[in-house]
Amino acid sequence: MLQSEYFIPTLKEVGSEAVIPSHQLMLKAGLVRQVAAGVFSFLPLGYRLLKKVMEIIREEMDRIGGQEFLLPALNPIEIWQQTGRVEAIGDVMFHIKNREGLVLAPTHEEIITFHARQHIKSYRNMPQIWYQIQTKFRNEPRPKSGVLRGRQFIMKDSYSLDTSWEGLDQSYEKHFHAYKRIFERCGIKFFIVGASSGAMGGSKSQEFMVESDSGEDLCVISEESGYAANLEVATSLVPPVGRIEDNFELEIFPTPNSKTIDDLVNHFGFDEKRCAKSVVYIIDSEPVLILMRGNDELNETKLSAVFNTTNIRPAESEELIRFTGADHGSIGPVNLKTKIKVVADNLLKDANGLISGANIDGYHYKNIDFKRDCHIDAYYDLRTVREGELCPFGTPLKIVKAIELGHIFKLGTKYSESLGATFLDAQGNEQPIIMGSYGIGVERVLACFIEQNHDEKGIIWKYPLIPFHAHLLGLNVIKSQVVKNTSFDIYNNLRSEGFDILFDDRDETAGVKFNDADLIGIPIQIIAGEKNIKNGLVEIKYRESGNRELVEISSLAKFLRDYYNRYETGEK
Repeated sequence: MLQSEYFIPTLKEVGSEAVIPSHQLMLKAGLVRQVAAGVFSFLPLGYRLLKKVMEIIREEMDRIGGQEFLLPALNPIEIWQQTGRVEAIGDVMFHIKNREGLVLAPTHEEIITFHARQHIKSYRNMPQIWYQIQTKFRNEPRPKSGVLRGRQFIMKDSYSLDTSWEGLDQSYEKHFHAYKRIFERCGIKFFIVGASSGAMGGSKSQEFMVESDSGEDLCVISEESGYAANLEVATSLVPPVGRIEDNFELEIFPTPNSKTIDDLVNHFGFDEKRCAKSVVYIIDSEPVLILMRGNDELNETKLSAVFNTTNIRPAESEELIRFTGADHGSIGPVNLKTKIKVVADNLLKDANGLISGANIDGYHYKNIDFKRDCHIDAYYDLRTVREGELCPFGTPLKIVKAIELGHIFKLGTKYSESLGATFLDAQGNEQPIIMGSYGIGVERVLACFIEQNHDEKGIIWKYPLIPFHAHLLGLNVIKSQVVKNTSFDIYNNLRSEGFDILFDDRDETAGVKFNDADLIGIPIQIIAGEKNIKNGLVEIKYRESGNRELVEISSLAKFLRDYYNRYETGEK
């Protein structure tokens, strides 16, 4: 490809909205251009790279028996209403004005299940793995970080259809290993965490994550044990509050200036761990009082999982007063104004000697005994773990920022039951199809690669994620006939040998060409200057290391073949 004819609009500077390396470099290197908040056009060089990612994904999906579909981005809203996800997804779904009640699909579980209902009738028709690489639409309220959080994006989503839970286990394992191969082939360093299924539903869920300061997810990991989980679902080994020997009588006391746990600790000298923080959430329109140890943070994802709903929110002051008798800072499990459900974190199970609000503004109780003074309906793991706590295997945890690359779910029968996708088993009984769902953000693969492979000069591409095998730089190519003729000979010869070459034949200074070559980041730069050409040589620059060497023009094809064969054979 002649660079003079190829549209690569490189930039020296980008706007202040581009704050993470991948966003800045995708703009500078001419891979993308922003059209609106969270909406990007991929330019020729960027789309060339995107197709490389999709090719790897297709190869690995086909390898596990996947069959590629292309499903419509426009979906009838009625199908989404049947699964209850119009409400669950909320404003993230794009609703468009039209006669037929169509919406833009943020994902495709419903449509896959719709087709399964049409055609899967017998256990003999399964297992199936159906996948697609398609544009998705999600109305992100705060699109940022370039293509990492967009409103329109490309996703590889696949779906498994099985007759049994054991079959689902096998399909899930196939995808698990396929995803590992995809990300390994793309040269990305990743780790795998247990995760929340969220609005997707289902039993088991894992995320493939890239540690990055640019990430918006928080993950809990222990390098010693290998434990890893999204902060939303992570657990740790923390001793319970338990019971104390002196079990004094319940006592109310005034706390006019103490509305927080820290206030109680500072004003009265209480042990923070024996303060039971009380909050009220409205869950599926019903109030629930939730008790946490001290300043432990309530994990809303865990709360959603416990109640199997995403319809949760903190109660407002008016609601607090109506249900408990007091406003924020004075509520607790004793002397509630109305009978409401009460749950507590596992660390508070059957504890005594506790302090909590008295449901009278400006008052608290001390010496609360959960077994004597109030009724706790259930105990659950509801807290967010903290850095430095011990993982379930007893080793220290650290919390890191990460970018989600892929997510795999065991959906079970959530969608098949909602949409009536059933089959007849070997005994002739009707059963719901058992499903899995598996997604990869295609643009995210490119962005994560760049996050891990760049320097102050630009991107550093590595095989197989390379736009071209080599970047040929003709120095003074317009004025020097020798450089021009030799450069075109090199270009044509290498292409005839099967190599993709980007030839910088532009009428630009050597400095501009060197800067653009480093920015674009092709692994091998072939520098054709008049002095070396007269000696039958060209200079090779390795983009990653910056090292240089002279190579005979006549052996360039062999040089490139040997270089890339090392990657093919795993030698590198």
